[in-house]
Amino acid sequence: MPISPSTSAPEREPLPAPPEQVAFEVKDLSVWYGKKQALNEVSLSVPAKKITAIIGPSGCGKSTFLRCLNRMHELVPQARMDGTIRFFGENLYAPRIDPTVIRRRIGMVFQKSNPFPTMSIQENVTVGLRLNGVRDRAFLGERTETALKMAALWDEVKDDLKKPGLSLSGGQQQRLCIARAIATEPEVLLMDEPASALDPLATSKIEDLIHELCKDYTIIIVTHNMQQASRVSDMTAFFYLGKLIEFDTTTRVFTAPREKQTEDYVTGRFG
Repeated sequence: MPISPSTSAPEREPLPAPPEQVAFEVKDLSVWYGKKQALNEVSLSVPAKKITAIIGPSGCGKSTFLRCLNRMHELVPQARMDGTIRFFGENLYAPRIDPTVIRRRIGMVFQKSNPFPTMSIQENVTVGLRLNGVRDRAFLGERTETALKMAALWDEVKDDLKKPGLSLSGGQQQRLCIARAIATEPEVLLMDEPASALDPLATSKIEDLIHELCKDYTIIIVTHNMQQASRVSDMTAFFYLGKLIEFDTTTRVFTAPREKQTEDYVTGRFG
């Protein structure tokens, strides 16, 4: 017997999307180097498994913010901070937290590629593992191959693993440094201007690599290149004079920013 309209089952409302996981919850972060203040009460939530770009003119606190996320700023004399940073809900600066463990979980790639000059390609990749006591040659070999493949470098160097890391081109050296960072299987990759010293072809390879790595990692990239930020990132934060001016989806920041300062910067009126 057909069901009449009055007795038909009501249409179900679509289920809400699951809440986005947050990698970093930053609250009122302020940083000083001696008497000089580098960051002023920065608050934002960085989503996991996405690419977040940090933009802004030189000296605005971008790199300082990045280094606070894996406690590398503590290595600078007279550095101090106020505020809180939670990493997947855990207080990053709790007394019981070992900074060395944090830096293993949150890898970093610097502006200038920095392979260790006395080490081979393979030794460069596995140095972090060996410093943490790993001695199993078979395992180190597996991690070398996996990390170099993830860094899109394996096919170019697989027959030359004993050659010095410095024998590679600039773009290859930077991908070697990325392989070194991911060999210890971190959860996050911080990248401080990773392609600023590279030619357009090498830059394109790094950007393609960033997109691939985002499947497995939360990535935060500092860049001066507005086109690069718009190409590679899901979210963008604009810093100016140590303050966070705007943080939103990259599409919103570059096409319909809320703040006049943001609009002036992304359109090239200053910076």
